[in-house]
Amino acid sequence: MNTDVLVVGAGPTGLTLAHELRLAGVSAVLVDKLAQRSTLSKAGGVQSRTQEAFDQRGLLEPLLATGNFPLGTAHFAGITLPLTRERHRHPWRSIPQVAIEGFLEEHLAAQGIPVRRDHELTGVAQDGDGVTATFASRGVIRSRYLVAADGGRSTVRSLLGAEFPGRPGTMTTVAADVRLGGEDLAMTHGRSADGHWVSVFPLGTDSQGRPLRRLSLGGPGRSLPREAPVTEDEIRDGLRAVFGSRVRLLELRYARRITNAARQAARYRHGRVFLAGDAAHVHLPIGAQGMNTGIQDALNLGWKLGAAVHGWAPEPLLDTYHAERHPVAAAVLRNVQAQSLLMDQQGTGDPDLVAAKELFAALTHLPAVQYHLDDMLSGMGIRYPMPGAEDHPLVGLPAPDHDLGPLRSHELLRRGRGVLIDPADRFAKVAALWPDRVDRAGQGAEAEPMLIRPDGYVCWAGNPDDLEPALGHWFGEPR
Repeated sequence: MNTDVLVVGAGPTGLTLAHELRLAGVSAVLVDKLAQRSTLSKAGGVQSRTQEAFDQRGLLEPLLATGNFPLGTAHFAGITLPLTRERHRHPWRSIPQVAIEGFLEEHLAAQGIPVRRDHELTGVAQDGDGVTATFASRGVIRSRYLVAADGGRSTVRSLLGAEFPGRPGTMTTVAADVRLGGEDLAMTHGRSADGHWVSVFPLGTDSQGRPLRRLSLGGPGRSLPREAPVTEDEIRDGLRAVFGSRVRLLELRYARRITNAARQAARYRHGRVFLAGDAAHVHLPIGAQGMNTGIQDALNLGWKLGAAVHGWAPEPLLDTYHAERHPVAAAVLRNVQAQSLLMDQQGTGDPDLVAAKELFAALTHLPAVQYHLDDMLSGMGIRYPMPGAEDHPLVGLPAPDHDLGPLRSHELLRRGRGVLIDPADRFAKVAALWPDRVDRAGQGAEAEPMLIRPDGYVCWAGNPDDLEPALGHWFGEPR
């Protein structure tokens, strides 16, 4: 066996997973078919829950120190949700995918896990003991498990013959990284009377400190074949259609056409092979939900694979990856399709659609509606189905970040282990049965007792009699 886990694909999902595996104390090999890391920004925003998870691993502050990543405001279908900005410790922030990839790749290399590039996968075969991966270079890597994090056109998924049902793309829009002049557009969604539209988001600054923007545009006649190059004249024409002479293009750094295809793998687990990130789900990139969902796939799967390699994983633990993450991505696909419809990206001007969006926009003035949409878009409202979830309001949700004296509860998760918050010092005896998997803390703090999984989700709170069964359910037989 060459390694415990082979991760195919060194985007945000694969890089995050490799970090989780290292933290779990298992060996990992990370491969990518590209000869060098992409310099394209791709996704441009990081949700509150993803930032919270990076904070739980001690990665957020070092990541933010690498550049200028401005705060933003959540939106749904181009309708801003201003009441949500201060709801969470970590508001939505503009961090381009390329910055996340660069940071994580350098961090992993320093930990002894370099990305092995120029590794084009050509074959996958599995048996009862492991997985054999073959490459175009005729190299072979043998692993206990393999994770496909190789994107929407996943080679692994294709080799598996995995079902990938859904809808093919029916239109394209333009996404571009630009520098703009004229009227300051930090964040805006503009639309002309004849249906042309432009969305602009901050992307930090370039090496000379000049503001960069992520720009998306579309409208009547702008849905071109995906392979057609995006030109500067096309960007200028799109800006002119919405803003007239108030905004001008100074520099086009990168552009591509994106489709509204919406597909999701029927199964995330195929024996010893798992699908994660865009290999498991693709959709129109609105709000960087694809990147964030993929990173959270990795956070969910990493500790479970570690438990399986170490031999203490309860029998159904690996199956909970699909059970927990498949519904999350399915909900993302639904909200993206709803947003795409309300945004009328083809600029039809359908009066029924206009009326529906006007009504929806009026509803978003209600705080309860803004908070509901924010819970959905930020990732903070994800609730996993788990024992006790129906009996306690915290179980299944991301753990609150309590101040426990010298440390916050999220900082206790940096070892990649479970955490038992025990303010009244009642559970030392039961916790001592899992000393290699669960840390106990919080004595004397003003916090509710709870058990937190390594990925930051509460898996027990409330009835003391349920604690030991919860420990066994998630952390296996006691030592």
